[in-house]
Amino acid sequence: MANTDLVHMDQYKTKILNVGRKLCVDSALIAGIISQETRAGTGLVNGWGDNGNAWGLMQVDVRWHNVVGAWDSEEHLIQGTDILTYMIGEIKRKFPEWTADQQLKGGIAAYNAGPGSVTSYPNVDSGTYSQDYSNDVVARAVFYRNNGYVC
Repeated sequence: MANTDLVHMDQYKTKILNVGRKLCVDSALIAGIISQETRAGTGLVNGWGDNGNAWGLMQVDVRWHNVVGAWDSEEHLIQGTDILTYMIGEIKRKFPEWTADQQLKGGIAAYNAGPGSVTSYPNVDSGTYSQDYSNDVVARAVFYRNNGYVC
């Protein structure tokens, strides 16, 4: 799926790389989330997804967050990436004994389903809608890293 999304993702590449550099976050990870959440924007209707509950390329849930920027803007990507880094931090605090890779996967799962949904490893995705969210995002991120999404 990441390969199919690549042609669409490339129109956002400069913004993704800029946000990755600004926030010190792996740009490939940002692209992986965008691919998983919206198929690089192709799954959105006027910027909206999840039955009108989520906004933009990174599908920021408007039930808990205000809309920031246009759906495909750098401002939106900064907001979504800030939420991701917050979730990773929450999982680090919740599970300090986990390895950095485990905390990252837990943070990715928390981005999708909230930190309360992450209760154990290796079952970090048990609360995500797909039951495999973090694994899918990481696999997509590896693909994007191998295809030039590196700051």
